[in-house]
Parts: sequence; structure tokens; C-alpha cells
Amino acid sequence: MTELLSGAQILCRVLLEEGVDTIWGYPGGAIMPFYHALPDVPEIRHILVRHEQAAAHAADGYARASGRIGVCVATSGPGATNLVTGLATAQMDSSPVVAITGQVPRAMLGRDAFQETDVVGITLPITKHSCLVADVTELADRLREAIAIAREGRPGPVLVDVPKDVQNQKTEYDESGVRGQGSGKIRPPTPGPRSPTPGADDAIRRAAALIAAAERPLLMVGHGVVLSGAYDAVRQLAEKTGMPVITTLLGISALPASHPLHLGMPGMHGEVHVNRAIQRADVIVGIGLRFDDRVTGNTKGFAPRAKIVHVDLDASEIGKNVPVALALVGDARSVTERLVAAVAPRGCDAWLAEILGWARPPADSYRGDLSPEAIVAGIHAAARDRCTIVTDVGQHQMWVAKLYPYGRPNTHITSGGLGTMGFAVPAAMGVKLARPREDVWAISGDGGFQMNMQEIATMVQERIPVKLAVFNNGYLGMVRQWQQFFHGKRYSATPIWSPDYVKLAAAYGIPGWRVDQASELEPVLARASVAEGPVLVEFVIEQEANVFPMIPPGATLSEPIEAPAAGVRE
Repeated sequence: MTELLSGAQILCRVLLEEGVDTIWGYPGGAIMPFYHALPDVPEIRHILVRHEQAAAHAADGYARASGRIGVCVATSGPGATNLVTGLATAQMDSSPVVAITGQVPRAMLGRDAFQETDVVGITLPITKHSCLVADVTELADRLREAIAIAREGRPGPVLVDVPKDVQNQKTEYDESGVRGQGSGKIRPPTPGPRSPTPGADDAIRRAAALIAAAERPLLMVGHGVVLSGAYDAVRQLAEKTGMPVITTLLGISALPASHPLHLGMPGMHGEVHVNRAIQRADVIVGIGLRFDDRVTGNTKGFAPRAKIVHVDLDASEIGKNVPVALALVGDARSVTERLVAAVAPRGCDAWLAEILGWARPPADSYRGDLSPEAIVAGIHAAARDRCTIVTDVGQHQMWVAKLYPYGRPNTHITSGGLGTMGFAVPAAMGVKLARPREDVWAISGDGGFQMNMQEIATMVQERIPVKLAVFNNGYLGMVRQWQQFFHGKRYSATPIWSPDYVKLAAAYGIPGWRVDQASELEPVLARASVAEGPVLVEFVIEQEANVFPMIPPGATLSEPIEAPAAGVRE
């Protein structure tokens, strides 16, 4: 049985058939036919954001928290270009986001028509796939193909650009495609884990032998473990071999922070004992990470004694940044499960004790009693382990990553690869709709918060009860820290004024509190925790608090800047 549908109706129908129930967007002229058709599909909830960038970040947060695709919609021209930062963020962090953009009618393409941009050309370098659909008979297949591409293999964003006249055109439609000039392709299945590559059995045996022979092995866990759901396999591998576990920024929560083999985060702001372990290791098994520069420091001095076994779904990542002794290309979960079966039971007690012997108690480098450590501990106590934390980018991001004791998988969501300020507030909306039964805290600095704080209006209108925390130090803190250490304390363009956040909250009709001493933490966070709608809590922290340790640019992991001794001013 076929129906005569417009292109706009086909877009809605395919989204519905693919299980999409939530989309984020902002209407405009070139996408208006889609918005005209959308009310006829009540199964799909549309969230009206206040800026298209927020639509992309919200779709990204929804995808990361739910494991499903996140969908954002925008009009042509500025609407489409406003999605760019969010799509680049999703690309760097492997998040399956589908963007649908309106485009000027086909007859106007290439004529500098009102609100015309070549969004396909703009987004090709920052998406897995971008296309313009110029024939309504191909629309269903092209959208299905785009959704499959976003999901398959290493996930990522796709963009489908649809001219306004194509949205208005009609064609016969059935669930397997369209009749007429279209290809009539059947919807591609969602692929499962990649099949083992030729020689995989031998590679697994060799990896197991390297682990067995190692005196100082380490297990480094990245975002691929989260994406593949390899938590149990990673824990089993660690416990069977005794290998201490390091989690990258995007790998945080892949292993509970309380696990006795968990060491912490490596890299630029990793703890000294974690980075020293990398430099002393003789074998490193890296699962689902890119060995990016914030993890490795100067690659010429990274892990000089270690043979590296690299497990990754994306073969192009292996050997890209650091040389590897053994490559295992495949899904993190399936490869790790095979490693668990292949390795012999062993322990690394002496090695673990050596690493822990290098650990130092946190240096109190904060003046005043409202320290980042106290704030993070207060949020954790109020959330009671039923919470997902979404962070922005900057000093607060590092404090939360290092200090929050994550106990459940995939409860730490942040912008890692692109480092996008303004990510947390809109992404947290997506996370909350994906996880309506638990608290979601969006933690930002005063700089990043002001980039997308207009989305409080979206939360109020759409009744999305995100809890907002702002670390307010009156600076673009991480940039100021770099200026302090590497630019002679010349704080150029880093002091930043903020509005009265309590009054701002009141203007949006939500509760707001200001906390400037530790004694206020518990009562304020208790009230924020039980509030039913969105809330905002401002934490006024020391202006020149720094994140320690810190690896200087161009230095190796063996050359950290550490916190000054007690009583010593920097």
C-alpha cells in the first residue's frame, strides 16, 4: 500500500519509522514545509531552542545519554551555519547526530538567494556524511542512509540538506522506499560489532603474551569503551590481569572511581602518579582512545619504555599519534571480551603499590574555604549517585573530572575533542530527556555559561528540570591560568563580568541561589536537589584558583607544574 506524500511528510515519516521521538530545532523560511507537516506526527516531540547551536548540542547530549541518534533541525543560511559548532563537537567525540536543514529552492541555488549557504560544503570536513537531496523520490532513501551512517561503525554526525521545493513536492511512498524514479533501496540494517579482521586470533594471542610478560602493564580506557558498552569486559580484563586502569577525559565512568585498580585521569591535568605510571610502564593496552595531545603531552617523550597495544574500531586512529607494537581493529567490547578469554590470570600488586606510593594528597592551593573540591563533594552528596554530570569546558571541567567519584557508567558527559565552551547547558537538556528519572547537573564556568544561558527559557517552556551550577571566578579561568604561567601574568581579555545570576534565575521564573562560603553548600544543594523544575546555583570561588598539576605545552608527562607548597603564593 502506497501513499502520496510531500517531501516534508516523508521526512517526518522516516524519522518516526526510525524510532525518533524527540527533535531539537528552530523554524525558518526554507524549513517551513517540514514544520507545517510536523504537527501531524504527534509521536515526535519538538523542542524549540533559543539558538540553533543549542539544538545541535542538545541532540548530541541526547545521543550520548540514550545510545540513540539525536536529531536537530534548522533553516537555511544562518540557521544551518549555527549548527556547525555543534556538529564539529559531535564529530570529534563520535556522537550520532542527524541534522536536517532547509535549503533555498533548487532554481535559486548558486544565485546568492536570501539565506542561501552551501551548508554541505561547509560541513563535509566536520561530519561523517553530508548531502543535498535534489529529488523527492530519493528523499526517504537518503535520509535512511544518513541515519544508518550516523549509527554504524564509529558513530558521528550527518547532515541532510533539503531544498524547500523538494519538501513541497509529492511522490508515492511506501515503507521500503519510494516508487517511481527513486532507487527503492531497502533500509540498511544497523550494523553490529565489526567482524574480526584477518589474523585477529593471532593478534589476540600476541596481546595476551605481552600482558603476561609485562612487569608494569597499564590499561588505558577511552570513549570507545563507553560507546560500545564494554564496561564489564574492561573490568574483567583489569581484574583478571591486575592491570591498573587509567581513564581518559571521555573514558571517565567506564570503571567506578572506587574500584581498587582505578588510578584516575592522565595527561595535561592528570595526577602526577598517573602520568608517572605511563612513563614507567612497559606495556600499555589502550582501548577506544585516540592518544590525543592532551593525553600524551609531547609524543616524543610519551611512554618511552612501553609497548603499546591499541584497540580501536577506527583503523585510521591506530598509529596516528603514537607508534604501536600491536593493532587490534574492532569493536571495543568484542575485542576486550576476546582478550579476557585469552589472558592468563595474574596480579600486579607490587606495581600497583609502587604507583600508589607516588600519589600525593591533594594540595590545598585554594584561598578561602569554598574550594572546588568542596563544591564537587557537595554536589555528589546531594545527588546521591543518581545523577549524570554534564560539564562545560575550562577549569571547572578539570576539577569535576578529577574530583567527582563517578560510580555508574556513562554518567560523565563533556566536550572532549573540540573543547566547546557553551556545551553543558544545552547538552544537559538532551541528557535529561534521555534520562528523565534521574538528576542532571550542568556544570559551567562563568564564561561558558554565558554563551548559552538563553536556553534556560527552553527549559522553562518545555519543562526540562536541569540543575545548573556556575563556577564564578570573574575570569575565563583556564585562559587566565595559561596567561599566569606562560605569558607573564598579563591577563589580556580574560576578566569577565557576570550578571546577578540569582536575579537572572528570578527573571526566568526559576529558583536561584548564590553560595560564597562552604557552610552554605549543604543547605543550598539540599534545596536545589529536591526542586522539581530547573534551578540555578552560583558558586563564587577564588579568582585565581588554578588546576594542578599541569603539563606545559611542548613538555612531556614527566615535566608537570605542581601546586605550590602550603603557605606559598604562586
